[in-house]
Amino acid sequence: MSSESNTSDHHKQRSEFIRNLVQKTQPEQPTKVSVPVIPRTIVQFWHDLAELPDDVAECITSWSQWESRGFVHRLFDRQSAEDFISRTLSHEHVLAFGRCYHPAMQADYFRLCYISVEGGLYVDADDVCIATDISFLFHGSQLKVQPLCYDIDSDSMIEPADFLKQSSEPKNWIFYVNNNPLVGRKGDPIVERSLMRSTRQLNDAHRGELLEIQSATGPGNLSRTIFEMGTASDIEGDLLILKDWEATAISKWPLSYRNDARNWRHSNQKSFDVSEGRVK
Repeated sequence: MSSESNTSDHHKQRSEFIRNLVQKTQPEQPTKVSVPVIPRTIVQFWHDLAELPDDVAECITSWSQWESRGFVHRLFDRQSAEDFISRTLSHEHVLAFGRCYHPAMQADYFRLCYISVEGGLYVDADDVCIATDISFLFHGSQLKVQPLCYDIDSDSMIEPADFLKQSSEPKNWIFYVNNNPLVGRKGDPIVERSLMRSTRQLNDAHRGELLEIQSATGPGNLSRTIFEMGTASDIEGDLLILKDWEATAISKWPLSYRNDARNWRHSNQKSFDVSEGRVK
């Protein structure tokens, strides 16, 4: 596998770069208005729709109901996602998707593929839409992402109201961006590079090697891409930080699947049997 810097200094630099992005005041309106707007398509994934849990189906309904307001809702499973990738991308992408050993990893990789090819809003199947208007998400051409912050000392997430405040106080916090939601135009350069990096990692992995989900296909992969692109050139005009995503959607807890192997936190770097819904 191609080597990449994963030193503690590199992680600190990445976190500091994203902290600056997150805490910087951004203009209310997108700066690029000449590029076509993002398609009004809501995309979601659940690996096995024949075994869709009722509580997850309720979450999905909160998004599919937007079809009555002129939005398109597309729900994929593992097979239809693979078919989409096979039709629209290369054999290397199909191989990479096949090496995604867990449903969460498949969802991570598929969202990069879909947004790169079609554009739209990808949102996880366990998010519940609470907004009365989502049209603002599709305005402009910038990639829209949600910021996150993790406190190493307390082993817990920091509330946005706390980490969005500008502060020079040294804290043992890690700043990064989530890959949920992922809102972008077709061919978004950040998404395309994230997809390229993830594809390379998956296909370069040794036979039987189970890559760490977060860094190979998840938020770590997207955060690293933003850092690398941002240190090479100015990408702020291509990126919009969604500082109040919780006003649009909330992640529902508890859900039935979170207690078993379908939860990636229980299955990270473990072989997952999709047919039986367990790790081996």
